[in-house]
Amino acid sequence: MFWYEDEVKRLEKEGLKIEYSPETIFYGSSSIRLWTSLYDDCKNLKPVNLGFGGSTLAACVWFFERVMKPYQPKRFVIYAGDNDLGDGRHPEEVFIFFQELVVKTAARFGNIPCYFISLKPSVRHRDIIDRYKFTNSIIETEITKYNNNWQFIDVYKEMVDSAGNPQSKYFLEDGLHLNDNGYRLWKQVINDSIDPNH
Repeated sequence: MFWYEDEVKRLEKEGLKIEYSPETIFYGSSSIRLWTSLYDDCKNLKPVNLGFGGSTLAACVWFFERVMKPYQPKRFVIYAGDNDLGDGRHPEEVFIFFQELVVKTAARFGNIPCYFISLKPSVRHRDIIDRYKFTNSIIETEITKYNNNWQFIDVYKEMVDSAGNPQSKYFLEDGLHLNDNGYRLWKQVINDSIDPNH
C-alpha cells in the first residue's frame, strides 16, 4: 500500500482547505478524486472530497482510520471496487472488503447514513462487465439484508444502453474515467438518493 502514501498525505490536508465543517464524506477511487465540481454539484450536502487516484476498495479499508481521523460527518458516501476488479481480484474479494468497510464505518462513525455507489460499467472493462454486475448484485443484496443505515445508489443501470452495454458518452477517451456528462448524471442520481436533512 506504500505507493498510495503521497495521495493519502494529500487527503490528510484536504479538510484544512474547507471553510465549513464537512457534513458528507465522499471517499474512494479516482471517480471521486476527479470529480472537480463535487463541491458545487453537492453543495447542499456540504461535502469533502476524499478520493485518491487508483485506489482499490482494499486500499480504502486499509487507510480508513488514518484518512477519517479529523471528521465527524453526518453521512458517508463510498465509490470503490472497480480498480480491484481491473487488477484481477474476484467479486467475492471485493465483497469481503466491503464488509470490512462496513465494520470500520460503524466503529468510527456509529449509525450515520452510509451510501455505496454501484460500480460503473466502464467501456474499457466491458470484457469483464459480468464481474461488475455480479459485484454490484452481491453488495446490493448485502445492503438490503442489513436493512439499517446503508443504502445502495445504482448508477450502473443509468450508464448502460438498452442492450446493457456501457455508453461511451459518459466517459473520457480512456473509457474508464467519467467526463462532464458522466458527472452530471452522477450529480442527479446521487442528489436524488441522499436527503440532506438526514
